[in-house]
Amino acid sequence: MGLLSLFNREVAMDLGTANSIVIYNDQVVIDEPSIVAVDRTNGKIIAVGKRAQQMSGKTDNKNIETVRPLRGGVIADFEMAQHLIRELIGMTQAARAFMPPALRMVICIPSGITNVEERAVRESAEQAGAKEIRMIHEPMAAAIGIGIDVLEPEGHMVVDIGGGTAEIAVISLGGIICSNSIRVAGDEFNENVVEYMKKQHNMIIGERTAEKVKIAVGAAVSDLDDPPEDYRTLGRDLMTGLPKEVSVNYKEIAHALDKSVARIEQAVLDTLANTPPELAGDIYRNGIYLAGGGALLRGLDTRISSKTKLQVHIAEDPLRAVARGTGIALKNFNKFSFLIR
Repeated sequence: MGLLSLFNREVAMDLGTANSIVIYNDQVVIDEPSIVAVDRTNGKIIAVGKRAQQMSGKTDNKNIETVRPLRGGVIADFEMAQHLIRELIGMTQAARAFMPPALRMVICIPSGITNVEERAVRESAEQAGAKEIRMIHEPMAAAIGIGIDVLEPEGHMVVDIGGGTAEIAVISLGGIICSNSIRVAGDEFNENVVEYMKKQHNMIIGERTAEKVKIAVGAAVSDLDDPPEDYRTLGRDLMTGLPKEVSVNYKEIAHALDKSVARIEQAVLDTLANTPPELAGDIYRNGIYLAGGGALLRGLDTRISSKTKLQVHIAEDPLRAVARGTGIALKNFNKFSFLIR
């Protein structure tokens, strides 16, 4: 029996910049946006997750503020991160059954996280009520979630594109041989869309609308075999200040995202250039695996494949690959104990 499986008092958490996923008893029980709504007058938490997201930019109460505690894959607001973790844990059966005193957690962290940032994650979880916290790097969790046997002496490259960071790692024998972590991911894609709409259509849109545009017509290439229908985007006219509707197509958004996607491509190439030759041969045979929400960007696999001349595979349910891998590592703690810090 693993250390973390005692009496089923274990929770696996993918604490993401955009969304947080909690696994309890081998099942995804929480999948919520990483957003907190707080009353600034008294510091009281009003809502978290989807309810808080619905309030973002739509409340007439100036004292209600919506906060995203994580930016660029790390904690930007320590106090709000504590509230987010506590509220997410509170939604689970684990909390109702025995929270506290003996809740144990495994949390995903970016491979490029600093010691200070890692300590902030750990302390946030402790303040939220967890008694034992372990960490696993996101690329390793993604690889496990994809179904790769990370303990075998064979090289695999995983590209995990989340909300705040893109994590590129070469994995073999249970270790990350070389890696690259850049803060170019879903949030920057949204910013690209906001900026494009402002410059090309004289229209101001919010972050949530940009996210919807990205999902509806987002693409990494301007030539798709099965293009999505144009998307009617609502916002405010920059000149008149009046509400406005503009129809955008995937080619426009591919142009808007081009520079950010190119930076991810370059990070993949840089990581390949630092890969030992024996492992490079393995990657040539096995290809590159994409995980995270960014893997759903239309044509991204084609673009990376064209750039690297390698096969590119998109993980099954890429949004939950990291969380799934964290849950597997938690369930098989003895097998993966040396991967969890």
